[in-house]
Amino acid sequence: MNISLEYYKIFYHVAQCKSITLAAQKLSISQPAVSQGVRQLETILGTRLFVRTPKGVRLTAEGEVLYSYVSRGYESILAGEAKVRQMLNMNMGEIRIGASDMTLQFYLLPYLEQFHERFPKIKVSVTNAPTPETLRYLREGKIDFGVVSTPLSAPKEIQITAVKEIQDLFVAGPRFSHLKGRILHYKALEDLPIICLEKSTSTRSFIDQELASHNVVLQPEFELATSDMIVQFAIRNLGIGYVMKEFAQSQLKSGELFPLAFHEKLPQRHFCIVTEKKVPLSTAAQKLLEITAAETQ
Repeated sequence: MNISLEYYKIFYHVAQCKSITLAAQKLSISQPAVSQGVRQLETILGTRLFVRTPKGVRLTAEGEVLYSYVSRGYESILAGEAKVRQMLNMNMGEIRIGASDMTLQFYLLPYLEQFHERFPKIKVSVTNAPTPETLRYLREGKIDFGVVSTPLSAPKEIQITAVKEIQDLFVAGPRFSHLKGRILHYKALEDLPIICLEKSTSTRSFIDQELASHNVVLQPEFELATSDMIVQFAIRNLGIGYVMKEFAQSQLKSGELFPLAFHEKLPQRHFCIVTEKKVPLSTAAQKLLEITAAETQ
């Protein structure tokens, strides 16, 4: 049975108002149009839905049963419309973001702070994961967008936007002071105790690829889950740490750590925002990305 939703809309308002005239006013259509809609619905269903009274109309037994279902459905539609309007007005909603410790700490956090101040009713959910997992979550629809670091391998359906340049370096503590001021070749790293991230990260992939291009293979002494821990291990002279410069900035300034220098120049990397090309962003997610874009222009 294919019945126009417009008939049910008319039926709902007539039942609510108990009057053809008041329903017509509510719907901003003519009384004949309302009467016609009711008759059409009664004809299709094969039963009377209203009976006339001195003051207007009332539901029949069949009409009461129908109204008990139609009212729930129609009011759910109205509630849905209201929720959409709230989302468009930024009075409710949720953003789901994928980010690593590194991209969260050194890129995303200040923007999240600004966003929360402007739109406190929007829930922000951050899934903490390295770049490969963040890309997988994006493809699976578990996040709205991700903030990742290069290098990354993504299908053509993913939009990649570079937003910040980053620089990695090797850092060491006092135990390795004999290396301070020297300019090394990458090959020297094969004989040093190296502390780096696990292989599942883009940071580790980057340095492995870079060194492999110079015929150097790392055999790390320690493989850790976070860059913060690499800095702590390096401070305690457990090895040479490989991190993004910002992670060791304060220790480099204080002299607790020093950077190693190389003849070969370590290329810069980038933080990138990744989105699905064919999946529209929510209003809230668009607003957050507008804030990040405004700051980087």
